[in-house]
Amino acid sequence: MPPLDGDLPTGAPGGAPRRASPADDRGPGGADAATDLPPAGPARAAAQRAWCLYDWGNSAFATSIVAALLPVYFAGVAGRTMPAHLATAWWGYASAAAMLLAAFCGPLLGAIADRLGRRVPVLVGCVAVGAGATALLAAAPAGDWRALLLLFGVGFVAFAAANVLYDALLPAVAGPAEMHRVSARGFAYGYLGGGLLLAAHLALVTAPQRFGLPDAATAARLAFASVALWWAAFTVPLVRRVRETGAPRGAAPSPLEAARQVTRTCAGLRRRPELLRFLLAFWLYSDGIGTVVKMATVYGSEIGIGRTHLIGALLLVQLLAAPASLAFGRLARPLGPQRAVALGLAGYVLITALAWFLSEAWHFWAIAALVALVQGGTQALSRSMYASLVPPERTAELFGFYSVSEKLAGVIGPLLFGLVAQAAGGGRFAVLTLLPFFLGGAWLLLTVDLERGRRRALAEP
Repeated sequence: MPPLDGDLPTGAPGGAPRRASPADDRGPGGADAATDLPPAGPARAAAQRAWCLYDWGNSAFATSIVAALLPVYFAGVAGRTMPAHLATAWWGYASAAAMLLAAFCGPLLGAIADRLGRRVPVLVGCVAVGAGATALLAAAPAGDWRALLLLFGVGFVAFAAANVLYDALLPAVAGPAEMHRVSARGFAYGYLGGGLLLAAHLALVTAPQRFGLPDAATAARLAFASVALWWAAFTVPLVRRVRETGAPRGAAPSPLEAARQVTRTCAGLRRRPELLRFLLAFWLYSDGIGTVVKMATVYGSEIGIGRTHLIGALLLVQLLAAPASLAFGRLARPLGPQRAVALGLAGYVLITALAWFLSEAWHFWAIAALVALVQGGTQALSRSMYASLVPPERTAELFGFYSVSEKLAGVIGPLLFGLVAQAAGGGRFAVLTLLPFFLGGAWLLLTVDLERGRRRALAEP
C-alpha cells in the first residue's frame, strides 16, 4: 500500500528524528521507512496484532462502563433519591470532572514516559489502577450513587492516561505506509472486542435468572468485574510483543519538572501552527463525539427507552462500527484523511438533528446505526493524522496534548449538556448544543496543511 497523505516517515518513539528521504515513501515491499521498527514480516505483524488487541481489551471499559451499563445502572440507583433529569445532570458533571483530571494527567505522564523511554510499564500501571477501580464498582454499596461516581472517575482517569501511552506506541509498530490502516484496524479490534463482551453483558442483564442471578442489578455488578478482567487480560500481548526503541533521555523527572516541560511544550505549539490548528479542530469535533458516547444512554433512559433497547442498540454500534472503521481507513486514500473525517462529521450533524426527535425505541436503534457508520473512522483517521504531525522523539508527551484536546472537549460537552438539561427540565434541548462543535471542527480541520506540518515535524531538531 503506497504512503497516504499525512503518514509519518519517522523512527520509533524516543529515537532521533529522521529527515525525509526517498526511502520514506516506500511501501512494505521496499526498504523500511522507519528503521527502528520491527522488520516487515511476521515480527512486525505480531507487534501490530498485539497493539490492536489492547484496543480489543480496553474498549470494554468504553462500551460497558462509559456508554452502556454504568450510566443506566447509575440512573436507576440515583433515581431512587432524585428526579431523572437531575440524575442525567449529575452523570454529566461527573463525566466532566473525570475528563478535566484526565486532561491534566495525560501530558505529565507522557513527559515522564518519554524521558524514561518506558511507555509500556507506565501504561501497565495505569491499567492496574483502572481495572482495579472497575472491579470495585461491583462491590460498591447498593444505593450509593456517590461511590459509583467516584470509582467511575478513578477508572476513567486511568483509562484515559493509558490511552495516551497506547496511542504514542502507534509509530513503534506501524511504518508510514501502514499508519492509517493500522490505526483503523485498532479501532475495528476495539469495536469487536468491546462488542463481544457487551453481547454477553446484554444476555446477563436481560435474563439474569437464566444464569442463576437474582436480578439485573446483580448481573450489572458481575459485568463490571468482567470488564476489569477483560481489560487486564488483553494488555498482556502488548507487554510481550511491543518493543520500545530509542534510549532513555534521563532519569524520571519530578512532577514539578514534568509540569515545566509540559508548559514549555504548550508554549512551543505556537511554533507548530499546523499541529496547533489540528488540535483546535480536534478539540471542537471530539467534544461532540465524546458527548454522544457519554450521554446517549442516560438521555435515552430519560426519554423512557428500556434498558434492553439501550444496550442492544449500543451492541449494534459495536458490530457495525468494526467494518465501518476499516472502510474509513480505505476511504482516506481517494478522499484524503481530512475530507474523510469531514464526511463523518457531516454524519454527526444529521445524527444530532435526528436525536432532537427521539421518542421511540426504534428511533434510538436507527440513530445508533448511523453512529456506527462514522464514529470509529473519524477517530482512527484523527489519530493517524495527528501522528504525522508529531516529532518522533516526543510522541508520548505530544499525544498527551492530543488527549488534553479530547478530554477538555469532554469537559465542556457533558457539562453544557448537563446544565441545559437541568435548566430546561430535560435533555432534548441539550442535544442541540452539539451542532456548533461538529460544524466548527469540520471547517477548521479542512484548513490544516498536513504536508507542511509533516515536513515541520521531520525537520525539528
